[in-house]
Amino acid sequence: MFRRPLITCVTRRLHSLGLEDALAGVAARPEALVIRSAADDAVLARMPLGDSILRKYGAPYLCVHRVELHGVVLAAARALPRVALTPDARISQVVTLDKSVSVEASGAREWEGDGVVGADGLWSIVRERVVASTLPPRSTGHTAWRALVRRDTLPASLRSADVQVWLGEQLHAVDYPVRAGDWLSLVVIAESEMTATDPSEWDQDSSAAALIHVIGNRCDGVRPLIDAMPAWRAWTVNSHPPLAGADEMANERIALLGDAAHPMVPHLAQGAAMAIEDAVALADCVRDGGTASIPDAFARYAAARWQRNARVQAQAKRDEDIFHSSGTMRRARDAALRVLGARLLDVPWLYKG
Repeated sequence: MFRRPLITCVTRRLHSLGLEDALAGVAARPEALVIRSAADDAVLARMPLGDSILRKYGAPYLCVHRVELHGVVLAAARALPRVALTPDARISQVVTLDKSVSVEASGAREWEGDGVVGADGLWSIVRERVVASTLPPRSTGHTAWRALVRRDTLPASLRSADVQVWLGEQLHAVDYPVRAGDWLSLVVIAESEMTATDPSEWDQDSSAAALIHVIGNRCDGVRPLIDAMPAWRAWTVNSHPPLAGADEMANERIALLGDAAHPMVPHLAQGAAMAIEDAVALADCVRDGGTASIPDAFARYAAARWQRNARVQAQAKRDEDIFHSSGTMRRARDAALRVLGARLLDVPWLYKG
């Protein structure tokens, strides 16, 4: 499962939905972001989080397991009297009518409504109704190996409660606490193609041996933690180019949200964060306009969101080049991190929202 940090702008949005207490019960609150060399584990830079980022941005920086975040949001949705949930409904077709939209799903089921929000991820069916020239997601040439372990099963030296990032040649690794700090998540992203009969089969069983075969000795600083992980999954990293305009997020009575609209490489760790921002912005636009003006509401939503999402997509791609650099560029990057530290790591335009 994905594990993701919740940056302060997203935490504020979740708090505004009344989820502050429920979120606090499942999230971890790291005290620092630490950047290290993947080759030898040397510290390159450190940025305080905890109370420091709370004072600066008005909300905490949290790490949460996606399944537990889903649980918090699902419980809140179930408590709303006008929300009906239909699980296990795989969308097969979306049809635009004169003043409504029809959705067909597996099991010969069909619904008709004032509008449709496609939040069906990278391989979205709904996207085809918004972006006419949609091409399949393309592989970035990277694979993400992911693992999860209870912190109390690790040697004391590996039980970090911070967010740690190791930068290496053609790879980087990140670990951070989740599940109220009781578990540790580790992801290693390396330049490596996975092979699959179906490109959408992006989640596969893997092993530490398969990971080490790819990264060799370029990640020795993380090797003790890699060896301590009990099991691994490998994920092909796929994406679309950054958004080029609002018309790629909404078309009349159909709107896109999250990865269905703007999938991004994981190097900035903001895919889930941007989806949550989308959801709150979309709800605000629909609430203000009412169902009679769904196309107008969707258009306002897309106009308000597309540039920020495109900027995050582009920054995540730039970070890929910085994180995985070698030679002179790597040495310059490391020197800048040692000198500027937190000033390089802080991202006000992102954290403020």
